[in-house]
Amino acid sequence: MVRFAAFLILVSTVIGTSAIDAQTGTEHEPIRYIGGESIDLTPHEGRLRYAVGVANYQTFRANRTHPELAEGHGWTYNHAPALAYWNDRFYQEFLSNPVDEHIAPGHTLVTTSPDGRHWAQPQVVFPAYEAPPGTPMPKGSHGYMMHQRMGFYVAPNGRLLVLAFYGHAEDPFGKGGIGRVVREAYKDGTYGPIYFIKYTTQADWNESNTSYPLYTRSEDAGFVEACDALLADRLMTLQWYDEDPGPVGHYPIKSDVEALSYYHRKDGKVVGLWKWSFAALSSDEGKTFSTPVKLPTITMDGAKIWGQRTDDGRYAIIYNPTVHGEHRYPLAVATGDDGILFDHLLLVYAEVPPRRFFGRWKDYGPQYNRGIEEVNGNPPDQALWDTFSVNKEDMWVSRVPVPVRSGVDGPVADDFNGEASGGHVTDWNIYSPLWAPVQVVEFPSAADKSLELRDEDPYDYARAIRVFQEGTRAEITFRVQAAQTGTGLLDIEAVDHFGNRPVRLRFDSDGKIKATKGAETVELQSYQANQWYEISISVEATPFGHYAVTIDGREVLKEAALAESVLSVERLSFRTGPYRDQPTRQTDNEAPHAPLPGGDDRVAPAVFHFDDVRASSED
Repeated sequence: MVRFAAFLILVSTVIGTSAIDAQTGTEHEPIRYIGGESIDLTPHEGRLRYAVGVANYQTFRANRTHPELAEGHGWTYNHAPALAYWNDRFYQEFLSNPVDEHIAPGHTLVTTSPDGRHWAQPQVVFPAYEAPPGTPMPKGSHGYMMHQRMGFYVAPNGRLLVLAFYGHAEDPFGKGGIGRVVREAYKDGTYGPIYFIKYTTQADWNESNTSYPLYTRSEDAGFVEACDALLADRLMTLQWYDEDPGPVGHYPIKSDVEALSYYHRKDGKVVGLWKWSFAALSSDEGKTFSTPVKLPTITMDGAKIWGQRTDDGRYAIIYNPTVHGEHRYPLAVATGDDGILFDHLLLVYAEVPPRRFFGRWKDYGPQYNRGIEEVNGNPPDQALWDTFSVNKEDMWVSRVPVPVRSGVDGPVADDFNGEASGGHVTDWNIYSPLWAPVQVVEFPSAADKSLELRDEDPYDYARAIRVFQEGTRAEITFRVQAAQTGTGLLDIEAVDHFGNRPVRLRFDSDGKIKATKGAETVELQSYQANQWYEISISVEATPFGHYAVTIDGREVLKEAALAESVLSVERLSFRTGPYRDQPTRQTDNEAPHAPLPGGDDRVAPAVFHFDDVRASSED
């Protein structure tokens, strides 16, 4: 025992006492990821399993040539969304510039939704800043832009505040920023006057040389009360630290950390999470924080990380688990029981559509995700809601059912008749762009519904995935109908948990049903528009396995070699476009900054319906 104590003294002398004292859950390592999943960026899915039943809905699609179909302005740099739930509606805020990040002018928009699926056209809530006549531009500034680390605050008195920050281009964190603005969202969909809630402490801005008065000038006592409550909330205002660190000692953080998200652990301590894998703890509601430390098990870069307690009493963190330059994908969730240990890294959003518009610093993929903060409402549907931008031009939300699951036990049998038309689809993973929606429809009748994939997007597709019990032998059946021939396509695949695609069928645009047999493509038969086909697939998912296909009871493919060797299968994928694994743009080399041709216009619709989906497996 004496020799062991002497050894500890020797070790602490050599490497310092922090290594001896370090313990997961303390200020030395506030949280830890203990899972063994690794990321491979060859497929966009990263070779991760899906969190079962996640629905991804596009809320806004940028459009330069037809701004009336977007936000009315045609600006194509859109980023930094925030989310709230108030007055039985979802609120999503995001900032927008004409082309490039951090280049003036810039404004901030808000869109709302009653259900998280159908969203109104965004409206500008904070316009591009126009300084009072004669106000000199700060030295080194190139105009003003919007920037914000938070967007909403539901005050204790029930008022909803919308906020943003007027910074100067090209550095929103520099000393030329003006300050944070606020206005109230009313229940009738209108907004109150714009005020400053806080002028930056890094410059000499005040009411005499800015375009909006201080909030205390408002004659609405309830609005002023809500602003006062926000200013007194140390955790919420700590999100402002990046843009205005305030006078010395104002904020309890002494490190250059960015983009705070926070949650309360079961032991009552507050966990602060920042970009670049930094975290810290507070035991006094944010009045003080431990020194932020870099988490050794959370792999991420300059994209944001989100953490929260979920409705089942567990915890979730959502982030891009990669460090890969300008590629920020996939978006994944890890969960845990106590807010300290997290496991089972699963996919939330795995798509990287082509970036349609050039712009400075427009990283590829889903990024800068934010959930709903603890004070900003809680939708009643037992789900975790998250928002993010894709390629820094389109806005999305994810609905993640809780408890978060990585798999399915037992057979699957879905006829969609019990689902709400146009609502969320139970246990299906949905990828639903605005021009390629996925939804349950009353077709062929209100009593006999089906799942519809409708695609009018020239560069994206609709996708629906059904996870089933993993197994080496799988039996899959479904009915499918195409509303057309001669345009569009449908890929049907059985997939393993790494994203490999051993079984591949296609309803091709030439009116033929085709299959991949080993390394070759074979034609199975023709198909007609508006005719149901019952397809059965038997899979032997072994390293040198095979599969068979029957259509309407007729065997059309027997013992076909798998396209890829796998050890099992666990999901069925329907997709209205070809498989993609490259995030790079495909543009004319002579015009690398030009928009993708035709990206602002719909194409002829390709519509497919599915019904009576069944899947079972065994080892």
